[in-house]
Amino acid sequence: MKPRGNDCAIRTVRLLPWLAVQISVAKFSCGAADNQEFRARGPFPVGVTTTMFVDSSRTDAFTREPRALVTEIWYPASEDARTLPKNKYSDFLPGGVTPEIARLVQKTYKHSIADLDQTFWNDAVRDARVAAGKFPLIVFSHGNGGNRHQNTFWCDYLASFGYVIVSPDHTGNADFTVIPADKTASSSPPQTEPAPSDVEHSGATKGNRLIPYQGGQRSHSALDRPKDMSFLLDQMALWNRGGDSRFAGKLDLERVCAAGMSFGALSAVDVVALEGRFQSLIAMSGASLSHTNLAIPSLWMLGQEDRTIGQAGNMLIRGHHRIHTGPSFLLELKNGGHYSFTDMFKINKTFGDGVGSGKRHDSQEPFEFTSMETTYEIINACSLAFLDVYAKSKRQRLFFLLTNHWPEEGVWKFASP
Repeated sequence: MKPRGNDCAIRTVRLLPWLAVQISVAKFSCGAADNQEFRARGPFPVGVTTTMFVDSSRTDAFTREPRALVTEIWYPASEDARTLPKNKYSDFLPGGVTPEIARLVQKTYKHSIADLDQTFWNDAVRDARVAAGKFPLIVFSHGNGGNRHQNTFWCDYLASFGYVIVSPDHTGNADFTVIPADKTASSSPPQTEPAPSDVEHSGATKGNRLIPYQGGQRSHSALDRPKDMSFLLDQMALWNRGGDSRFAGKLDLERVCAAGMSFGALSAVDVVALEGRFQSLIAMSGASLSHTNLAIPSLWMLGQEDRTIGQAGNMLIRGHHRIHTGPSFLLELKNGGHYSFTDMFKINKTFGDGVGSGKRHDSQEPFEFTSMETTYEIINACSLAFLDVYAKSKRQRLFFLLTNHWPEEGVWKFASP
């Protein structure tokens, strides 16, 4: 589907200082442009790798051990990755598939792991060589009960354009986390002390530990998540200095983006308020109760038919955009829901709340959520244009952000100092 140019009704807009121009009008019109480059994948093949970090300075409130973060990393890969096999869903499971893990996946997604290995698609090659170059970093935080690989559609796409995306399982708040017994990639020695008796152990092999979602730990997770994101930034800085030869000297850490979906969006908003190293923000279908870093360049996204955070949550997101004093962009998918911003399209096409069929908030009238292809195209294109401006200083990309290219599917608002 080709994006369409459209007039954008906006409030007073002051463009970035380096454009040396100010606009104060009721209507801004941009001519339609050839946006083929936003619809297609970028110039790089994509690699993905799983690693393990342990923050020995923090004790996990649930496991009562140093905070462990199983982490996925997407990155631009070398050319030889184009001919290598693509990653499978089961490759995201350290230690392999066990009966307990199989039951959790079946219960959550209504499909078996064997089925998902056949139907789940992604563009990444596991443990491919990292491409030559220097690439901006994004730290992504998953939703409540989600996981580190819930947004492969987005991570694959951005990595193909030269970004590195780091995404942890927030242990205890992910749907489940398998902590490997061999923590060779961790920043502290392996822990051998037994875990609490209420943690499942039989779901992992060779001493790996299966930690399912812990609903009673949400308040702890709200505090842990921003610290997790800061800690991962610390670890990637170490890798950039030679801690992992694959990524040594290949990370641009000057303009790191904090991103997240749902509870992860809350976490991203919170971490940019605490951490000056994060220089931009992308928040999908979620926001924090407080929003204090009003100057950081921000991209907000919501689904108007979101059944999870509801109208109250969407009003909070709109409020954050409205009070923002720095560059701020707001995407509203008219026929979008909460899970429009995830991989759920690829896992269960009838999941609802953004995927498949639904009923409208106001009228309860049945309708179809916007298709996967169009939804991902819009989210990816807006994210890439935003990041190219604020993480790569590609000034020409700003003009893409000043037009609603999908007026039938979405509402687009923006304001920049």
